[in-house]
Amino acid sequence: MVELTSDPARREVTPLELFFDLVYVFAIGQLSHQLLAHPTWTGAAQTLVLYLAVYAAWAYTTWAVTLVPAEDPRTRRMLLAVMLAGLFMNAAIPRAFGDAGWLFAATFLLVHIGRTVWLLTVGLDEVNQEHFVRVLVWFVAAAPLWLTGAAVGGGARLAWWAAALLIELAGTWTAHPLPGRRLESRQVGFAGGHLLERGRLFMIIALGETVMTTGTALTAAPYEPMNLLTAGVALTGTIALFWLYFSRSERVVRHFQRTEDPMRAGRSGVISLMATVAGLIAVAVADERVIVHPVDHAGITTNLLLFGGPALYLVPQVWHGATLFDDLLSSRLLALFALVVAGTVTLRAPAYLAAVVAAAIVVALAVFEARRPAGDARVKPIPSGPQVADRNI
Repeated sequence: MVELTSDPARREVTPLELFFDLVYVFAIGQLSHQLLAHPTWTGAAQTLVLYLAVYAAWAYTTWAVTLVPAEDPRTRRMLLAVMLAGLFMNAAIPRAFGDAGWLFAATFLLVHIGRTVWLLTVGLDEVNQEHFVRVLVWFVAAAPLWLTGAAVGGGARLAWWAAALLIELAGTWTAHPLPGRRLESRQVGFAGGHLLERGRLFMIIALGETVMTTGTALTAAPYEPMNLLTAGVALTGTIALFWLYFSRSERVVRHFQRTEDPMRAGRSGVISLMATVAGLIAVAVADERVIVHPVDHAGITTNLLLFGGPALYLVPQVWHGATLFDDLLSSRLLALFALVVAGTVTLRAPAYLAAVVAAAIVVALAVFEARRPAGDARVKPIPSGPQVADRNI
């Protein structure tokens, strides 16, 4: 029987897990370049589909290592195998909607289904064993859609893969129910602190890609005043986004220490992180576009990235805070409103001006919240109603 624990102090992140994350440093860069190369609605939809698949591969593997510690030799072998397959999957990103569709789909399914089968062989407790049987059913149900998408081309591939991801997302959101069988995770041991730390490290990966994109764009651009200005603005905005994410993370730590349902809190955190990192990818692409072409009109595409990226970054954090703490921060709602209005009124402005306005909003929010006492986290009671009950009827 695998020992599960909800004590965050007992489970440190291991060097092997950090090594495993290097494959996803590569993936985030690939996704940013994919969106930069295809700044259209279709390109954005393709990038989103690829990102959700990549994130699912990382998140479910991280969850597995939270259940079965990386110190276990079986887990080390699994991590290295997933890392190897993940390298090929992430390398296929630029051509996933071209001649590398089979490579992307096959390696994704190998990781997703293979890791789940592995979990069912390691001796999980009864609740998790039952849960991952259901997870496997959901993954297998989506597999034909991935394979069909790989077999077709063009827009049809995007449609099939999007349908497969809708199944994946529905399963994640609802904890993979089957008729009469749902997850009851209250008071089930779970190393929530470990999962939280892994999520924060993944956020550092995404923030690092944003900084790297800014530096790369500045290196390639002429050292003119506007290029230097926009690079400084981009980095300032990234610093503000970093602070907004990490400044209140101690509240989440305390919640994991006190809650009766760390597994459900962990699932909420995984969903929130998924959208937050997507926002950072948009921010990275926006920064590069503005640094390279600072005096062009911003336009719809640039402004959707400049203002929509920070908005997408903030929305899941607002939702997560409301879910865990019953704490709906009015300052962040006001910032979201400001981003929408500013993104609309600066459509015809020069790109550098739009970038300054977008950065000013997130910096102002960070400064305001820095002066607001963080307070103590209130643990919101988590209901044990039918949406989280595990029944065998």
